Amino acid sequence: MEFLYEYGLFLAKTVTFVIAVIAIVAVGTASAIKHKHKKGELEITDLSEQFEEVEQEIVHALLNKEELKQKEKNDKKLSKEKAKADKLLAKKKAKSDKEDEQDVKSKVFVIDFKGSIDAKEVSSLREEVSAILSVATKNDEVFVRLESGGGMVHGYGLASSQLDRIRQHEVPLTVSVDKVAASGGYMMACVANNIIAAPFAILGSIGVIAQLPNFNKLLKKNDIDFEQFTAGEFKRTVTMFGENTEKGKEKFIEELEETHVLFKDFVNEHRPSLDLDKVATGEHWFGTKALELGLIDSIQTSDDYLQKLSKSHKVVAIKYEVKKGLAEKFAKAASLSVEGVLGKLMQKNRIFPS
Repeated sequence: MEFLYEYGLFLAKTVTFVIAVIAIVAVGTASAIKHKHKKGELEITDLSEQFEEVEQEIVHALLNKEELKQKEKNDKKLSKEKAKADKLLAKKKAKSDKEDEQDVKSKVFVIDFKGSIDAKEVSSLREEVSAILSVATKNDEVFVRLESGGGMVHGYGLASSQLDRIRQHEVPLTVSVDKVAASGGYMMACVANNIIAAPFAILGSIGVIAQLPNFNKLLKKNDIDFEQFTAGEFKRTVTMFGENTEKGKEKFIEELEETHVLFKDFVNEHRPSLDLDKVATGEHWFGTKALELGLIDSIQTSDDYLQKLSKSHKVVAIKYEVKKGLAEKFAKAASLSVEGVLGKLMQKNRIFPS
């Protein structure tokens, strides 16, 4: 009886918390829909400054008192010289209507794209690209840290087109792959003038896949009819519930092949040196092998690339983000709190997910 009492009490607590979670999710979803069209903001982060601050912090930690004192003197001297040079440059700009491009420090604009299956992140990407193109010159560079295993053709087609806008404006574009750029992810990467990747990054998968379950036999077994009405012979080629015909399957495979041809043509347009018969098989490769095949141009991480560039360029990260409302923030915080309580409750009662 005691066991049943404790079990009933635990079950009641669990049901209560589950209901609370559902309520919080519902509030969060409603809030998200309400703020769906809320305008976002651009966040600009000076990465050059961050790299310099980290470097200075480490240097200071390694120096003794005398060396630190000498360094501070040298830094003050360099600071004065820089201020003087900036002042002269400002005067030169005031006298000339046209800016001398050699005197201007080139900029590197950094974008992060971590793509989902439907590539919904393209809505932020288009804002970031538009903002960069409003100020970037041919002497600057756009650097994209890309991570995606691919997804829907139309979504990644649009994402690739956004990157192609940078190429159309003749601004150098570099794509970095630290983890994965496969299928639609590689469709985006191949647009770049230069592709770098980590040794164990996954690249390629130049192919098309479609799969769906078919419940027709199950419906027939339970005497359930499925009726579908279309106008046009191939309005629907295959279905989840009806009986798929050989003709419909053939047409569906034909459409997949057409999409694959478009994919290959797109890759060939941007990287004509690739042997498509060898790389457009749907396979993927790690960075070192991808370099041999010509899918990328060099083995390097994004961190190393940007850290080196920060010595000679102004490196800034551009991010477009829609600010969350108070209700959304509350819903997220409450959801995390409930998850924590549920975790403790499960641990206390020694119940764990399988």
